[in-house]
Amino acid sequence: MRTGIIGVGLMGQGIARNVLLRGGHSLTFLDHPGNQPVDELLALGATSVKTAAAVAAASDVIILCVTGSPQVEAVLTGSEGVLSELKPGTIVVDCSTALPESTQRMAKAVKQADGFFVDAPMTRTAKFAHEGKLHLLLGGDAAVIERVRPVLASFSEEAVHVGATGAGHRLKLLHNFVSVGFMSLLAEAAAQAADGGVDPQALVSVLRSGGGGGVALDRMAPFLLGEGSGNLPFAISNALKDFDYYIAMSEQAGALHLIADGVRAALSGAVEAGHGATYLPELSEILRHTKA
Repeated sequence: MRTGIIGVGLMGQGIARNVLLRGGHSLTFLDHPGNQPVDELLALGATSVKTAAAVAAASDVIILCVTGSPQVEAVLTGSEGVLSELKPGTIVVDCSTALPESTQRMAKAVKQADGFFVDAPMTRTAKFAHEGKLHLLLGGDAAVIERVRPVLASFSEEAVHVGATGAGHRLKLLHNFVSVGFMSLLAEAAAQAADGGVDPQALVSVLRSGGGGGVALDRMAPFLLGEGSGNLPFAISNALKDFDYYIAMSEQAGALHLIADGVRAALSGAVEAGHGATYLPELSEILRHTKA
């Protein structure tokens, strides 16, 4: 399929290479300063273009993998945006983490331009994107999703249809609330343990053998044990953005967000202190009272 992608960042780079390598689809991507290195993509036959409109003109499927809802809206509706050159029947696949309310508005705009919209946010990390083993949460029409599955299968291990338009993004925010919340809780526990002179190996061992074990600990443990944070390249500023989205979604639904408020305060404090670009596992050092 003629595929386009806007957003060749940490996650989008892996998506793009697997669309080409595993899927055998053609690929057009937007040239952007935020892209990761694209030499491999160009060597595999991808085409770089200067505007989102040019991506749309060359594509039957357009993947969006940008920071959040403001960027999705700008890419779609801007003066040289996707909708200005969208061909009838084109499927827009939004892999970004976005607000469900914005997603539903953008889906209507795509429909008015005679296209189709699928929200397909991802779980797992950039490593899995590189390996083509992402998990996708799909919101939208079942028939449209089946049409685009050949592209989705090229960069995912599992792609589950979870409901109507916006359901994928709602579930992604719920997922990130839990996963980032767990890791933030572990960061504070690790900071308190370090301040109290607890051996980090003992802390990790006790948590793993008890109720604190799981994926969040597995992702945090290498940093807690002094092995670096590169296995989870997820910036604290991105975590804060996701929590802002989660709280906005909760307020729109009339739901409580008491625990989210506490985690958000910790993330916001770290960002305000200049640690926005720092990876999330390092929150455990930022929260320490006695610095190493």
